[in-house]
Amino acid sequence: MLATILAVSVLSVIPPLLIRDLVDRAIPEADLGRLTFLGVGMVAVPLVNVSVGALQRWMSAKAGEGIIFDLRCSLYSHLQAMALRFFTETKTGELVSRLNSDVVGAQTAITGTFVTIISNLISVVVIMFVMLRAEWRLTLLAVAALPLFVYPARRVAQVLRSITRRQMQHNAAMAAILNETFNVSGALLVKLFGRRREEMAKFSEEAGMVRDLGVRQALIGRWFFAALGLISAMGTAAVFWVGGYMVIQGDLSLGTVVMFSSLLVQLYGPLSAMSNARVEFATSLVSFERVFEILDLPHEIVESPDAVDIRPVRGAVEFDQVFFRYQAAYSSGLAPVTRHRQTQDGEAPVVQASRPWAIEDLSFRIEPGELIALVGPSGAGKTTVSYLLPRLYDVDRGRVKIDELDIRSAMLQSLEHSIGVVTQETFLFHDTIAANLRYAKPDAVQEELEQAARAANIHDFVASLADGYETVVGERGYRLSGGEKQRIALARVILKDPQILILDEATAHLDSESESLIHEALERVMVGRTSLVIAHRLSTIQAADRILVLDEGRLVEEGTHEELLDVGGLYARLYRTQFRQQKTPA
Repeated sequence: MLATILAVSVLSVIPPLLIRDLVDRAIPEADLGRLTFLGVGMVAVPLVNVSVGALQRWMSAKAGEGIIFDLRCSLYSHLQAMALRFFTETKTGELVSRLNSDVVGAQTAITGTFVTIISNLISVVVIMFVMLRAEWRLTLLAVAALPLFVYPARRVAQVLRSITRRQMQHNAAMAAILNETFNVSGALLVKLFGRRREEMAKFSEEAGMVRDLGVRQALIGRWFFAALGLISAMGTAAVFWVGGYMVIQGDLSLGTVVMFSSLLVQLYGPLSAMSNARVEFATSLVSFERVFEILDLPHEIVESPDAVDIRPVRGAVEFDQVFFRYQAAYSSGLAPVTRHRQTQDGEAPVVQASRPWAIEDLSFRIEPGELIALVGPSGAGKTTVSYLLPRLYDVDRGRVKIDELDIRSAMLQSLEHSIGVVTQETFLFHDTIAANLRYAKPDAVQEELEQAARAANIHDFVASLADGYETVVGERGYRLSGGEKQRIALARVILKDPQILILDEATAHLDSESESLIHEALERVMVGRTSLVIAHRLSTIQAADRILVLDEGRLVEEGTHEELLDVGGLYARLYRTQFRQQKTPA
């Protein structure tokens, strides 16, 4: 690509040389052959120039697009490997903005601005060489205006870089608003609470900031170009006057002055372009900075270099004096980036207060194939336990072990394949039922899908649909009821066939019929598996081998349903207030 840039720059100075030869020799000497040769040359040079330029453009686009492809994939991969904590503290719209808008801005720097700077720099060097060979005094006069190109570009680049960063921040804020209010849950909430005007006002405020910054950016650019044009005009006028005077005095040929008039356009054009490119490059660097701010964020969940594959697992689970808090010793999300920028800008960084332990000195053991129910009041730490076992978070102190091995020593992929989770909030992709099931096992055949669906008591329902397993479930599965979504989620886990099963209140918000179907399916699924069930349903609790009662992150009671009732502690109180009125499904 650099070779083609050099070729284009050399070809661009040939026409002025041909013009000088035309004026100084071909016409005065009435040389028809030379005149014809110069005419052919004036046509041939642009043709070659266009061909080489097209090749250069193809090469620059291929290189630039390839770099951006790598950068975009690296960014996506890096984000995928971030811990769950990162996503709970970061707005999705901001991440999407960095993955799309900011990467496109970086692409402009590579495929456009960078090539422009290199090509114009080479053009200036070649043109200066030709001008110096022709008349060094006029050349020095022409470049005397060069410092006037440098200072404005430096100042304008600083201002526009700051404006561009602010513009990208507000664009990211707009993307965050769109993401929150255009997904099904957000749109439903806006409508139910009648907040359309307020959400429109928030969006309008951010869009207005982007508009105002864009207008300011355009005005600064316009005045900058006007200044460059004035400097170019002054330099050209000075060269013309001095060159004309030297021709009148007989110190210079007319052809040389005509050549200089063409070369000056080619000199000041690249100089202006380089000044503007410096401004564009400075603003494009903001895009690179915002992309690399993400790539430079450390991963919280890191696989050990000597990690081992724990498959196949027996299913023994142990929590050994575990401590955990959601507010880590360091900040996750984009908070570190924001604080770093605040510090650079002279602002005081925001320090978040430390939160209490979500899990405190928790120890228990589950034997292979055992069914354990986790019970406790809201905020007791039940869901947190379900997050620590598949290593969605790392413990602050203590150890979580599977088959006597600390899960931090296990390969992440083997851990993911060995544990199946049905979360409290079921998520389905906007795709077919079959595609959502195959998310657990991409190579599953239709027969396997149907077997898993039968085990989850959902096959008959799916078969009754017009499109069967090819039915599209809609955004987040909103075309299905809560019970139907839960059973599809359960079928998905069954298809995964994990040895350790975690159910986070899988029947907490369902009607009696749906609960009965899922309860029946769970009895089949949990056979032979180590199961950890977080439940508010008495039926599930009574079926458990043991019940662990949590309160404020601590294990306060442990035993069977009857044993805990006899103790008369927290579980007995929960039973009287929450469980007693429930009926066990038939």
